[in-house]
Parts: sequence; C-alpha cells; structure tokens
Amino acid sequence: MRNLADLLNLVVSRLQTSQLCNAVRVLDISQFSDYQFALKVRADLTGGASLRVRLYRNGDHVDYAYHLNVGEKSARWDNKEHFVSLPSYPHHFHSLAGQVEVSPLRDDPDIDLLTVLDAIGRMIG
Repeated sequence: MRNLADLLNLVVSRLQTSQLCNAVRVLDISQFSDYQFALKVRADLTGGASLRVRLYRNGDHVDYAYHLNVGEKSARWDNKEHFVSLPSYPHHFHSLAGQVEVSPLRDDPDIDLLTVLDAIGRMIG
C-alpha cells in the first residue's frame, strides 16, 4: 500500500499526463497517521468537464470516489457500500443517465485511475 506522498504523486502525475486534462489542483490533504489519510484532487478536463478524485485510506482499505461533471450531468465511480445486489459490490458506477451499474474498479488507484480516464475519454470524446 502506498503512503500519502506516493499516492498523491500518482494521482497528480496520472492526471497531468492525460490528454484529457488541462489543469490539476490539489484541494485537500489530511493525514491522521502513516496508514490513515485522505486526499482530494480536481482536474479540469477538455470541453469544460471536470473530475474530482477523492481517496481515503484506513489501513489496508481504500474508499474512493471519482466524480465526473459534464455540464449539468455527472457520473461517479465509488465503493460506498450501498448497492449490495450488484455483482461488483461494493464497487459501482453512477452513469451520466443516472443509472447505477456494475463497476470494474477494485480499490487499486494505479489501475483504477487509468480505467476511469479511459471511460471518460469515451464519454466526452
């Protein structure tokens, strides 16, 4: 598991190197211990869209939310434990159309952020 500095560097560098991204801002960093911390980052994307990344680590568990805003619509990938009937529980996706769907994410920011950026690229073209 990564520490706060490594995870923040991963998120910021992945966003900055994405062709979708115009600007990146760190909104908040909170560290409670070596194994409990939170970060929030915002990326301004092409076409006026934006992505907010929220990661909270507590021990070996990571809560995440990748929140996309496109005009008046939004989409979000997260792992809040709401939709127990989904095969990907607790991972789920709130689509731009307002539907809750299965999510391929798995609490691994290394892979998950790339998956999210790829999906956003298909959504906003």
